[in-house]
Amino acid sequence: MLKIAWSPLYCLPLPEGHRFPMQKYNLLPEQLIYEGTIHSSQLFEPALLNDNIALLTHTQGWINQLNELNLSAAEIRKTGFPLTEELVVREKTIMQGTVDAALFALKNGVSMNIAGGTHHAFTNKGEGFCLLNDNAIAANYLLNNQLRKKILIVDLDVHQGNGTAEIFHNNSQVFTFSMHGEKNYPFHKEKSDLDIELKDGTDDVTYLGILDRTLKKIIDEVEPDFIFFQSGVDVIATDKLGKLGLTIIGCKERDKMVLKMAKQNNIPLCASMGGGYSTRISDIIEAHANTFRLAQEIYF
Repeated sequence: MLKIAWSPLYCLPLPEGHRFPMQKYNLLPEQLIYEGTIHSSQLFEPALLNDNIALLTHTQGWINQLNELNLSAAEIRKTGFPLTEELVVREKTIMQGTVDAALFALKNGVSMNIAGGTHHAFTNKGEGFCLLNDNAIAANYLLNNQLRKKILIVDLDVHQGNGTAEIFHNNSQVFTFSMHGEKNYPFHKEKSDLDIELKDGTDDVTYLGILDRTLKKIIDEVEPDFIFFQSGVDVIATDKLGKLGLTIIGCKERDKMVLKMAKQNNIPLCASMGGGYSTRISDIIEAHANTFRLAQEIYF
């Protein structure tokens, strides 16, 4: 059974006019249940992440700052969210969701988090709508508990996973692969194990050809025993914060490629949603929903 992390806490109210589409976290599970892709019993509500697990990835100083709501005005601006106790609770709940989803993936082959993909969070700071890094936290949890030995992070959000790259820059047990827009945020990019920078307007055929060749080579050479997939849908042409030219169908083919390769190679996969900022919320929901539809179809 496909197990999916979701909590009402994911959909935190934001000030009017905020550009982050928080409502997608409620609309997405509603759509999946309505159309019959999943049943409500497949959703599980994560608890709050224990700080000891967060400290496998983040510094004590950064965790203390979040717990005490002690960020400077500049640090708050970088995160993009108003800093509140509710925001920190939301973030820790999302983190636990990806940890739990990773454990379900070990049993079922695949699992997913309705939120997550917070790849702009560094060891000691947050930025770009990210306070803590869920894929990094879950990867370190698996490694620390000797549940996996070699992890691949496939980050296909339109923005480089700069925080993830920084966290694992000297960790040979985690291979970081980020395929993203060359001229998009972050403008100072960290060094992943493999970065592929794409030109503005990159179309479906070009994108999928590069991904197919690259992912096959990585899996052959790295031989991962677990994959974390950051499946941001801000690669589609209608996205306000992206500059690529993929269609929703092209984005779906991207997800199918990643999921099928993981399944064919018997590598458990945990997917988190990442970004999606199209003007029409229906485009965001459709693109994200495809990831879940494909997981259900390919694995179950």
